[in-house]
Order: sequence, then C-alpha cells, then structure tokens
Amino acid sequence: MIQPAPRKAARCAIYTRKSTEHNLDLEFNSLDAQREACEAYIKSQAHEGWRLIRTRYDDGGLSGASLDRPALQQLLDDVRARKVDIIVVYKVDRLTRSLADFAKLVELFDQHSVSFVSITQSFNTTTSMGRLTLNVLLSFAQFEREVIGERVRDKIAASKRKGIWVGGPIPLGYASVGKKLVIVPEEAETVRTMFRLYLECGSVGALAEELGRRNIASKVRTFASGRSKGGGRYSVGALAHFLKNRFYVGDVAYRGEIHAGEHEPILDRATFDAVQSRLAECALERHVHVADSPAILMGRIFDDRGNRMTPSHSNKAGVRYRYYVSHALLQRRKDEAGGVARVPAAQVEATVVEAVRQSLRKNAPTEGHSDVSDREAIDRFVERIVISPKSIEIHLREPRAVEATETNRSSAAPHARDSDEDTAIAPAPVITVPWNAPAFVSVKGVLHQPSGKAMLKPETRDAILLAIVKARTWIDDLVSGRVQSFAEIAQHEGKVERHVRLLAPLAFTPPGMLAAIIAGAAPSDLTVTALAQTIPNAWERSA
Repeated sequence: MIQPAPRKAARCAIYTRKSTEHNLDLEFNSLDAQREACEAYIKSQAHEGWRLIRTRYDDGGLSGASLDRPALQQLLDDVRARKVDIIVVYKVDRLTRSLADFAKLVELFDQHSVSFVSITQSFNTTTSMGRLTLNVLLSFAQFEREVIGERVRDKIAASKRKGIWVGGPIPLGYASVGKKLVIVPEEAETVRTMFRLYLECGSVGALAEELGRRNIASKVRTFASGRSKGGGRYSVGALAHFLKNRFYVGDVAYRGEIHAGEHEPILDRATFDAVQSRLAECALERHVHVADSPAILMGRIFDDRGNRMTPSHSNKAGVRYRYYVSHALLQRRKDEAGGVARVPAAQVEATVVEAVRQSLRKNAPTEGHSDVSDREAIDRFVERIVISPKSIEIHLREPRAVEATETNRSSAAPHARDSDEDTAIAPAPVITVPWNAPAFVSVKGVLHQPSGKAMLKPETRDAILLAIVKARTWIDDLVSGRVQSFAEIAQHEGKVERHVRLLAPLAFTPPGMLAAIIAGAAPSDLTVTALAQTIPNAWERSA
C-alpha cells in the first residue's frame, strides 16, 4: 500500500499584544494566556504539518492603533526574510485595530505566501472561507480610507473658504509661526523685486536670466528628515507659476474659487494685476507664434533626459539655419542636458514626418493621408518625440486622443474636411527610428554648401523654382485685389485650399536661399513642401 507523502512543515509564529501595562508584572499575564491558547491550537493542527517557532513576538503596553511596535516589526522582518509560514493570533484586533493597517499587513503576507489565523474567530486565510472573510474586511478597509479622505478634503475646503493656510510648501516671503504664516522682511523684498523685474524684462525667460545674473535663487526648504531642497536657479516654468500665485496679494485659491486669506499680503493689487496682464499678452503672443512657426515639432520634442527642446535659429549670408536646442543648454545647465543637446531642425522634422507617414500607410493604407500636410500629421498623430544619440523615439497618440483631435479640429476649422475623410486608424503607439546625431561643423539646420558641389537634381530644382514663381504670383494677386482669398486661388488652380496655403510662404524665400537653390547648392533631399515649411512668413517676427 502506497503511503501518502508527508506534509511540508509549516512554521508558525505567535503574536500577542496587550494595550496597557496593567498586570504585566504578574507571573501569568494576558500575553501568556494568549500564547498558551495559540500553542494549543497549533498542536491541534500538527497533522497539517504545523510547527511552532520558539521566537516570542510579544508587545506589552502598546496600542493596536499603530504598527509602530517592536515585536510586530521584528515579526514583519522575519516574514520578509521568509522565516515564517503562518501567523497565529488570539483575536484579529491583537494584530491591529485599524482596518487600513490590516489591509497593508495582509498584502505583505500575500507577497511572501504567509497565512494568517485568528483562533477564536474562525478566521483562517489558508481556507476559502477565511479568504472570503478577508475580502469582506478589506472592503470595509477601503470604505474607511475613502471616508477619511472625504473628511480631510471637506476640512481643507472649509478652511480654505475661511482663508486659513492649511499647510504645504511655504511660499517665498513667509514663515510658519504657530501654524500661522508671517512675513519674512528680506524674502518679501525679494518677492517684490521679482515681480518688478518681470515688468521691466517683459518675459519670463528674460526674468530668469536677470535673476541668474543677480544670484537670486529659489527658497531652500528643509524637511523633517533633514533633507533640503531648493537654492538653485529659477526655471522658466517655476517662475511662471510663481508670478501667478495670488497668495502674495492676500488671496487663497481653491478649486477655481478665490477667497480672502487671513495672512498679510506682500504685493499691492496694482502690481499683481499688471503682471497678470503682461502674462496674458505673452501667452497670446506665444499662441500666434506657435501657429505661424515653421518649427512643426515645437512643444513635442525632448532630449533623452526629459528636457524640452525649443526652436532656435541663426542667420548667415541671408540664410536662416534652424535648430532645436535643449532648455538645459539655453538655461546654462549644460551638465543636465541630454546626449544630444542641439539638432538640425529640417533633418529631424523630415525624419519624423517620414516615419509617421510610413506608419500611417502601414496601419491605415486606405485612409489616404497623402494630402495631409506635415504640420497636420504631427499635430494629429504625434504626442512626444525623444532625441537620443542613436535613435529618435516617436510616441504616437492613443486612438481616443486622435479622435478627440479630429473632432476639435473639424469643429474649429472653417475649411475642415468631411468627417468620413478624417476618420483615422491610429498607428502603433511608439516608433523608434535609428539615427545618428550629426556633427555641427558640417550640418546646419537648413542649407549648407559642401565643397561647392551642386546637390539638387535639375528636375527638383526646376520644380522648386516653379513653385516659388507660383507663390509670388498668388501673393501679388492677393495684394492687388485681383483675387479675394486663397479659396479663390485654389479653385482657379484646381487644388485644395490647404495646398495653396502650404506653398504661399515660398513667395518670401530669402535672396541668399534662392541663390543657393538656383546654383543647386541645397541638400539633395530638399522638396517643395520642406522648403515651404522652412521659410518664415512675412508676418512672422523674422527681423
């Protein structure tokens, strides 16, 4: 007859606790009574392979409201070290009185395959009924956490409506004294100086540079752990947030509502309102600039250390060379820049656009995206672009985001296409394109002349020059009044209006660039579309 295989030994640890120190000095106290009952239960399960660990885990005179108990922490350390298989207690509340803490403990036990047994409550996670009971208790634990959260949020909201500071990072210019904020004169003067300098500089970027020249650093904050933060140069984003902080005029903002605060203001209303007005003007200027800028990757391109890359350019011999430059480099934080801190704009834009179009052709071959401009393709499908020395990583929008963009664009644009034409199948979420960062001694953002050797094919050059002539004719017709709109030109040319608007900037091709094209001294991959997106409009601030 085949004998059943012996059960694997289950190492059992007994945990006991008493809330007060009363009678702990007795020869046989409550902790001993709990342990004796648990030992008897373990012996009754000897046939299941249960074996007692002789290490004692006893907490006397400690409340169950907290997990900060020496014996319990030792037990948890042994659980993490996998020295325990089953934890046995007299009652559940001996382990903890907090349902939230209980949920955390059970989660830890599950991670290390440890069971939990309460001998007087038929609670045993080694059985299906015990696990059902556990799930019920965890549901109440979740309910308790949510109720506590609601109560805290309600208290914060009530305090904010009364203008009471409820904690958090202390703004520059203030210090906490007896849970009240009081003004620090030296810091308050720094705040006034920063707001005044912004009105003088006219932009947040110029303000950041001026503060750097004056060695005005961010506030140093020291945490309870002893760790400190701050004391460095102000970034543009931090300054923009700082200048919008209504706390400095005595207000407390909460969820879109403004309440009068009980703290003393640092700024006068006139100065603060003037700063807000200038910030609004700059925001509008940026919006117009982004819409007109040839930098189609603006706002989406980052280096491989998470720094946003911003458009930049230089002019030489009538030719504008465009780049994308890491913010870290612009803000003189070269050590924080990524592996590639500056890239030629035209080359990166062409690489990204081609990769996106290939993905569209592969994933949505019947959609007909060929008439979509490069800017539209980037706006509609690209979420983020990460530049590294060996590759370009293109993060595409999720399908829902593409649909939302289509809906917004079709409702806002006066000449939007029909809805069935705009329906797009979203391509793969990420595209990785192999790429080697070029050396800037030989590669520029737009054009360069290598050894005087012609690069453009004659037929490509002729096509570009013909497009420039057409664009100049269109602009002349608009200026003279012979036509009234791009739509009328498109109808006459038998093209869609988008095509006419795309090529119209060619009318403003700089003389130096035009001469290079005529001589054939332009990159061999230059196309009519790429050139049109490179040329700054006459209305753009190109001076």
